[in-house]
Amino acid sequence: MLDAHHTAEPASATATAIDSPKPRAPQPLPGQLKFASDDNFLPRLRERVEEYFARTGLRERDCPRMYAKTAVILAWLTASYAGLLVFMETWWLALPLALSLGLAMAAVGFNIQHDGGHHSYSSRGWVNRLMAFSLDLLGGSSYIWDRKHNRIHHSYTNVTGHDEDISLGVLGRLSPHQKRLSIHRFQHFYLWFLYGFLPPKWQFFDDFRAIAQGRIEEHKLVRPKGLDLATLVFGKILFFSLAFVVPLIWYPLWMVLLWYFVASLVQGVVLSVVFQLAHCVEEAEFPMPDPATGRIETAWADHQIETTVNFARNNRFLCWFVGGLNFQIEHHLFPRICHIHYPAISQIVEESCRERGLAYRTHRSFRSGIASHYRWLRRMGQPSPTEATV
Repeated sequence: MLDAHHTAEPASATATAIDSPKPRAPQPLPGQLKFASDDNFLPRLRERVEEYFARTGLRERDCPRMYAKTAVILAWLTASYAGLLVFMETWWLALPLALSLGLAMAAVGFNIQHDGGHHSYSSRGWVNRLMAFSLDLLGGSSYIWDRKHNRIHHSYTNVTGHDEDISLGVLGRLSPHQKRLSIHRFQHFYLWFLYGFLPPKWQFFDDFRAIAQGRIEEHKLVRPKGLDLATLVFGKILFFSLAFVVPLIWYPLWMVLLWYFVASLVQGVVLSVVFQLAHCVEEAEFPMPDPATGRIETAWADHQIETTVNFARNNRFLCWFVGGLNFQIEHHLFPRICHIHYPAISQIVEESCRERGLAYRTHRSFRSGIASHYRWLRRMGQPSPTEATV
């Protein structure tokens, strides 16, 4: 359930408005979508957070705890990979090691890569770039991720047609402004499994498609050159070597593919679910530009708060594992602050939201967030009485 500070209308009260189809107005082109002007809410909030760091003497980045955490996670990843490489033929050892490898890869993405990619790991650019490269080690592209996640998702959160993170194509419907297909009535059952195919999707397809097309959704992508291109190519070669070439020296192809699939499935489900709990739940909003002005009629900071939901704020182990991404409100407002500070500054953000009259939405537990995502998938898959499915 939501905590006592959630002041928005309950989901049942807004179900009709959310599910009723509305004519799609012409959308502003990428780069032209604007938000209402801020009335100094975000600058005042930033001042309060800066006062917190001045008062405590803590640094926003280059935190010893983060460096120690990185060492632990990389040791976990290395041990899981090495163990699986040694015991791949012994299924009762290989299975837990593949599961451990999948969780370790997710932990790398949540913590090391995510902070590095947001420049919140260090004040030194080369350190951030090195940490962001951990995504290339996992088969993705830190270059593509920066354009897709930092510049698009964080700018246009939950805006249909602009935020690719809520676009699953024909396989799923996450926004009330997306076309509903008949297959979507079962998405609250099948999408959980399909989430597991996220890593192979960007390892084998998405990154190459984005470069070939020169765009992400409707946003233009400047193709990588020089060092960026070299990093992308080297990362792909390194990943495919570690994932397939090295184990194929000792083991048959079917066995290598089997354990690759198990580890990737775990990694994909964990990564997808954690990110979906922040934006694709009943309490999150999915605003669209005003048809008359082509603008989002709220300030950018208000928009981030209205489209984002926290979960399990008191679960210290979960917070450690997911890199503070259960504090997504704080992350969207302060993406360049190391995630280990999110629990502390969340109190400042929540108080500021209360003063402004904004609903600070949070689920008390991970389980309640899962339940809300399930209900949202089910609602988005059910046809309304006035809407035809395709």
